[in-house]
Amino acid sequence: MSRGDELKELASDLSRAVETARRVGLPTTVYLLSMALVEVREAAAVADDGDDGDAA
Repeated sequence: MSRGDELKELASDLSRAVETARRVGLPTTVYLLSMALVEVREAAAVADDGDDGDAA
């Protein structure tokens, strides 16, 4: 599994955690998980760009 794939899987896990925290009413947890999700999505995008550059 590539780094990009691992980051996408982590983003999916974080997204589910955000929804669970939102459902149970944990606003601070929602905020923190959302910030982590943004970071992971950005890292996944960079990893994908790096993979595309290697293939060219």
